[in-house]
Order: sequence, then C-alpha cells, then structure tokens
Amino acid sequence: MLSRHSLRAWQKFFTEIAVVCCRREPRMGTEPGAVQIVTVNKEDHSFGLDTEALERVLLVPKVRDMEVVVLSVAGAFRKGKSFLLDFMLRYMYRKSSEDWLGREDEPLTGFSWRGGSEPETTGIQLWSEVFIVRKSNGREVAVLLMDTQGAFDNQSTVKDCATIFALSTMTSSIQIYNLSQNIQEDDLQQLQLFTEYGRLAMDEIFLKPFQSLMFLIRDWSFPYEYDYGLKGGSEFLDKRLQVKDSQHEELQTVRQHIHSCFTSISCFLLPHPGLKVATSPSFQGQLCDVAPEFKKELHNLIPTLLDPDKLAVKEINGNKVTCRGLLEYFKSYIKIYQGEDLPHPKSMLLATAEANNLAAVASAKDQYYKNMEKVCGGDLPYVAPDSLEEKHKFFLHESLHHFASIKKMGGQDFCNRYQAQLESELNELWESFSKHNESKNVFSAFRTPAVLFVLVCLLYVLSGLLLFIGLGSVSFACDCMLGLAMIAMLTWAFIRYSGQYRSVGSAIDQTAGVLLEQATGMLNKTRGQVVTHEKKSR
Repeated sequence: MLSRHSLRAWQKFFTEIAVVCCRREPRMGTEPGAVQIVTVNKEDHSFGLDTEALERVLLVPKVRDMEVVVLSVAGAFRKGKSFLLDFMLRYMYRKSSEDWLGREDEPLTGFSWRGGSEPETTGIQLWSEVFIVRKSNGREVAVLLMDTQGAFDNQSTVKDCATIFALSTMTSSIQIYNLSQNIQEDDLQQLQLFTEYGRLAMDEIFLKPFQSLMFLIRDWSFPYEYDYGLKGGSEFLDKRLQVKDSQHEELQTVRQHIHSCFTSISCFLLPHPGLKVATSPSFQGQLCDVAPEFKKELHNLIPTLLDPDKLAVKEINGNKVTCRGLLEYFKSYIKIYQGEDLPHPKSMLLATAEANNLAAVASAKDQYYKNMEKVCGGDLPYVAPDSLEEKHKFFLHESLHHFASIKKMGGQDFCNRYQAQLESELNELWESFSKHNESKNVFSAFRTPAVLFVLVCLLYVLSGLLLFIGLGSVSFACDCMLGLAMIAMLTWAFIRYSGQYRSVGSAIDQTAGVLLEQATGMLNKTRGQVVTHEKKSR
C-alpha cells in the first residue's frame, strides 16, 4: 500500500507531465502556411516539382473535385509581391469583417517577406489552405493563392525567369504582373517573351492561351494624370497598349501579341506605401507605418480581386479545371520544362550577338560561294584539281578575312565559335564544288564503262592465247570472268539510264575504281623499275 505522502508525490509528478504535454508546440503542418511546390536548382538551373506537397494541397477531399481559381503574382524581385499576397490572405480569413485590414499595430504574416535588397521567395509557392468561396449563384469554387520567385535577380538566368513566369501564367486563372512606377517598353517585351515561352509548352490551342492579366503598377507617382485605382489604370493601360499605324512594327507586334494571349487585361494604379515601409529595417507590416493613401487603395484592390463573382475559374481550351486536374497539368508542364524540346530563351545581348555573328557567317559564306561559282560553277568547263584547290584556298582565306573584318558583338571567344562554324560550312561547300567539277570530267563520267571495256578486251585476248597453248580450263575461267564483266557493263548502263538500283551502280563504280588504281599502280611501279635500270646501265 502507498502512503499518503507517496500518493501526493505521484499525483504531483503526473500533473507536471500533463502540464508539459499541454504546453508542447503543435505538430508541423497543423497550421496553414506557404508550401514550396516548384524548386529551382541554382547550380544547374533545373526545375523540380514537389508532387507530394502539391497533392497535400490539391487532393484534400473537400476541394479536389471543385473547380479551381488560381491567383498568382509575378514580376521582378524585391517589388512587394509576397507583401501584397499577405494582405489577400488577411482578407480571405477576415472578409466577413469590414475592418479586415486589421489593427494598426498588427504584424503582417503569411507568405515569407522582408525588407532589403536580397530576394526572398524562390521557385513557386502555394498557400497550403485552399479557400472555398460561394458565388452569388450558389456555386462553390476553390481559390488558391500562388507566390512566385522574383525575376531578374543576380542568380537567375533568363531561362529561369521565363520558366517561372510561364509556369505561373499557364496554371493561373488570374495573373498579376507586379511592376514598379510605370509600364515601360522593356516590361512589355519581357511579358511577350515569357508568355510566348509558355505558349510553346502548351498543346494545340484553339482559344487565347491565358485568362486574366492585371498590370499592378506600384508606387504610382502621377495621380494628377491618371487617378489611383482601377479606373485610372484602365485609362492608362489603353494608352500604353494602343496600336497605331505610326508605331514601329516591333512596337505593334509586342502589343498585338499581348492582346492575343489573354482573354481580359486590366490595370490598377497603387500609390507608394510610405517611406518607413521602404527604408525601415524594423518594419513588420504594421498598418500604422503604412501611408493612408496606400491603405485606402489596398481596401479597394483586394476586395475587387477576390470578389466571388469576379473570380475566374481556371480554364484550358475552354474546359474548366478542378484541383485534381490542376495537379495533372502541373506534372505535365514541369516535364516539358525539364526536357530539351523547347528553345532556351536568351538575354537581349546574347540574342543580338548570335544574330550578328550568324549574319557575318552568312555574308562570308556567300562571298566564297560566288567566287567559286565564277571558277567552276554551272556550265563552266572542267578545271584541273590542283588549280581548283589553289583557288579554293585563296577564296577560303578571303572569306575568313571578310568574317573577321565585320564588327561583331559578344567578344572574341564568342565569335571564335562562329568562325569555326564558318570554316566547317566552307569545307562542305568545297567538297560540293569539287564533286561538281569532277562530274564535268569526260573520262571520269565514262571511267567505269571504259575500265570494264578494257577488261573485257584483255580477258578475250587472254582466253584465246590460253586456249591456243592448250590451257582450256584456265581459258574457260577467263571466259566466265569476261561474261561477268560484260554483265556488269550492261547493268551499269541500265542503272545510269533508269536511275534505279543506285547502290548496285555505286558498287560497280567502286570496283572499277579499285581495278584502275591497281593497274595504274602496277604501271607506275614497272615504269619506275625501267627508269632505274636505264640509269644503272648508263
């Protein structure tokens, strides 16, 4: 039996254990948070899809068969994409309250963000909780919020940026293009490149490939020209994307491409959030540090974006996509970008340097071709091989000098690759001209029948001599060889006339060539021995 003192000690011990257990931190994954679904390997610039993480988000039983709305924010790094998404999260959790922005001293949480000049988000992230929204017609849809890696940081290639932007645009129904201060021409050109890279990866499409695009202009400084908000943004966007006959063709093409890619395009002008937001290292998202104008426009922007009746369900080729279907599209698209089927997008400098060097290669190659045409091209007569090779070397040197004299971009090492390419292509042209010249040689054209005719004559004479001296069996063997030679001659003539059985004709030509070389070698050897004997006798 336990004493009363021992019993109290055990009770105290178990009570302390219960308190410790109650104070344990909750297990990982019980609270919603950002989930990394697309990763970027900074060493080899490859992409990976965390299928298990994506399944945990999209295959939740209550949402997996619902039609899905995907809202994504993309753009340059350190421009406040994650900061904006966290206000969207705050709205989704508190939209029943008019004061959804929260307390003035409340820190902003959700997708990871911070101040400073270094990038924060990498790859593509989804918020782990899928929001269920009921439209006015009673239909429920699943809403996903997507955060993307900022473009043009110091660790990402153009291909990395294009892939991330393309993937987010292909899988989202609402793409927010986050820009700073204005829509510049290079912003439109980058959008053209990224959307075209996405369109290349998609299967045959019959409609516009992407859905809603919103240009979100941060830190707008010209409210006296165009008011903050959606109306001022719409007027500003109409002017920026207007196609005029007076514009250069390149400018018209960019604008036409953007219009052809999206079913709807809008623009929102957002003021600067305030100096403290931009410069204070201690800023944690408290509204008391945010400019009143920014809060006012944010109060208009977020409910407009997330209005249940304005949320566009994700569609591909006119078919609405569910959460389960979105998972399969992610798997399909990432495989395409992991492969080598798509061309690699390049920086403007690299693309210009390539075009510049290729133009120089084409010019030098054309010069060589024209010079050789004047020597042995077309119907010009046969040229002795030694003389033709001398001309080839001279024109080759001239063409390489012409290539070197053209001003090119990319640096010497870059240009050397194209010079090697030029040399290879000129050597191929030389082989072509050499064969063309050889075909004009009358003896060359009739070399095979001439060799076979001489062989027939020699065998006929040899067969008669052998029969005369009584070697009938050897004479018969010569007659058989003579018959084979005559059959070969007739076959060669038929092939040349009909164009059929070319492989047999090539074999006959090669055999005749070997016989001619052997005979020529024996004659030269005999002639050399005779000359040597004559010199010794003298």
